[in-house]
Amino acid sequence: MDEEIQFYLGDAEESMSKAIAHVGVEMGRIRAGKASPAMLDGLRVDYYGNPTPVSQIANISAPDPRSLLIKPWEKNMVSEVAKAIKNSDLGLNPIADADGVRLNIPPMTEERRRDLVKQAKNEAEAGKVRVRGIRKDVNEALRKLQKDGAPEDAIKDAEAKVQKYTDAHINEVDKLFTKKESEIMTI
Repeated sequence: MDEEIQFYLGDAEESMSKAIAHVGVEMGRIRAGKASPAMLDGLRVDYYGNPTPVSQIANISAPDPRSLLIKPWEKNMVSEVAKAIKNSDLGLNPIADADGVRLNIPPMTEERRRDLVKQAKNEAEAGKVRVRGIRKDVNEALRKLQKDGAPEDAIKDAEAKVQKYTDAHINEVDKLFTKKESEIMTI
């Protein structure tokens, strides 16, 4: 029984860590005032009929804090990259030339900053919900073990550890949100 309890505890911590990593990735996609290649992580380009991440068909750089330069490895993909950016929800106007696509990142208005903070808050809340869901699933599995004959004190200790993991991971989500909020609101 102890091995099963340890398995559930290890699984809980690993799953919660993955949820935090996901929140970190999603927070990285939220624009914080300066150009970042991570802004294009969710962008997919039609590459010979297959939707492909732009990072797999082009080199993305930030030559200065207000622009991104996308240089496809194949020249014929410049128009496809520009079209994908226009059709995306990035709200950016691509400027295509022979070598690649340039994106000028406009300075954010106060209203846009507040919208991005709301978006970051929603991502943080979704992360917390995932962590709490993992806690719920693990606690249910532990209670099932108790019904199957595991010692009650071992289950209570395991539930306390799961709660400790939950608190630590929710605190981590709060830190990610606070950091992102300050990045967004800094002019």
